[in-house]
Amino acid sequence: MTQQEALKRLSRGATEIIGDLESKLKEGRPLVIKAGFDPTAPDIHLGHTVLLRKLKQFQDLGHQVFFLIGDFTAQVGDPTGRNELRKKMSMAEIEKNAVTYKAQVFKILDPQKTKVVFNSHWLNKLTPQDLMELSAHLTVAQMLARADFKKRFESGKEISLLEFIYPLLQGYDSVFLKADVELGGTDQKFNLLMGRQLQEAHGQKPQVVLMTPLLEGTDGVNKMSKSLGNYIGINEAPNDIFGKVMSISDELMLRYYEILTEADLDEVKKMHPMEAKKQLAQIIVDTFYSSNQDVTVIPRVLNLRASTSSPSAGTQAREHFEKQFSQHQVPADIPEYKISSGDKIIDILAVTKIVATKNEARRLIKEGAVTHEGGAVSDENWAPAAGVLKIGKRRFLRLL
Repeated sequence: MTQQEALKRLSRGATEIIGDLESKLKEGRPLVIKAGFDPTAPDIHLGHTVLLRKLKQFQDLGHQVFFLIGDFTAQVGDPTGRNELRKKMSMAEIEKNAVTYKAQVFKILDPQKTKVVFNSHWLNKLTPQDLMELSAHLTVAQMLARADFKKRFESGKEISLLEFIYPLLQGYDSVFLKADVELGGTDQKFNLLMGRQLQEAHGQKPQVVLMTPLLEGTDGVNKMSKSLGNYIGINEAPNDIFGKVMSISDELMLRYYEILTEADLDEVKKMHPMEAKKQLAQIIVDTFYSSNQDVTVIPRVLNLRASTSSPSAGTQAREHFEKQFSQHQVPADIPEYKISSGDKIIDILAVTKIVATKNEARRLIKEGAVTHEGGAVSDENWAPAAGVLKIGKRRFLRLL
């Protein structure tokens, strides 16, 4: 791959690049590539994989990737996008989530070429003098100019001094690692630029900042989030991942293709939308579940070649979807729940974990997306009889 081809590949899907990435690539040495993840939740979803895929692209080009787990900064709490103080996490929660993060990221990154680091290893060693010197590089005016802080300040909501310190700590991570490139979402711009500022103050060349978009969830509107119920988790069952991808709009499908695959977008646009969406779902499932699947994108052809020994996870999920939804069949292996006296539909949906939260259950009921034996359920307090519940387009529950 030529440098121009590498630059084009790395730039695909990026919303903004600050600094001269092309010149960095021309240095002809393995660059230090950094991306930080605070383990504030145990599960990784497709939104997180946007950065992970970009890390993998740098990795494939021979650069040194640092997957940074912010176990120290998670105790502080990233104020980005927050309209109130973040609840402080315990170290036990952080450590538990960090373990699951490490297990999940290697579904994308090469474990032999990835350095997993915890920023507590160096941030715990900072002295009060070190913190004072760091703080000298940031003014109150700078912080209050941030849109999220400005909004909170003007509305009289609290802002802790710890939240002011967070960008400094993230920036110091870049100083300690001597990062050449840092990756982050568009909402992280202030924190990413702080890394450049602190590196210059410490006599280092400022890192290139490559920002990626925030992936919309299955609703096509809001940022993918577990709390909103619009997420696709990479540890979900293949059939669930496939079904969720099939539920997105055609417009969102093209965006997913751009930032979650390397498919030729011109060729995708020529395909029938249904077939394009099925191939997208198949690629995403195989990314996380298949070791025997050759999933490649070659010039002008989207090529999915299954192993001759057995069909891939993506192929099986596609067959399941087509059988279940194209032929309108109820699957035989759906979960079951035995009704007790006083059970309400919203409680059943929550206790069986067929939905993530009661709020998601309420939303689905309000939208008419919950049916019982084919009839829409409109009352969240309804006490159902035996039969089959269908939740959305792909979830079923047999009531006994």
